[in-house]
Amino acid sequence: MNSTYVPTTHDHTTKGTTVMLLHEALARSRMREAERAAHEYRQARRLVAARNWQRLARWTARRAARAHHAL
Repeated sequence: MNSTYVPTTHDHTTKGTTVMLLHEALARSRMREAERAAHEYRQARRLVAARNWQRLARWTARRAARAHHAL
């Protein structure tokens, strides 16, 4: 009787499934990282936009004040 191990179809499928699950987990991890990076980028852009609008609001308030005093 031969004592060498011969993988069965079930063993091959299980190993293939394990490898596929590993690739899927890696893909999900990369996807989550990309989503997190996109969220941080959007948040940074909103912050920059808010600062720009505040700067514009201060400038227009100063300009309106000067125009009011000129009357």
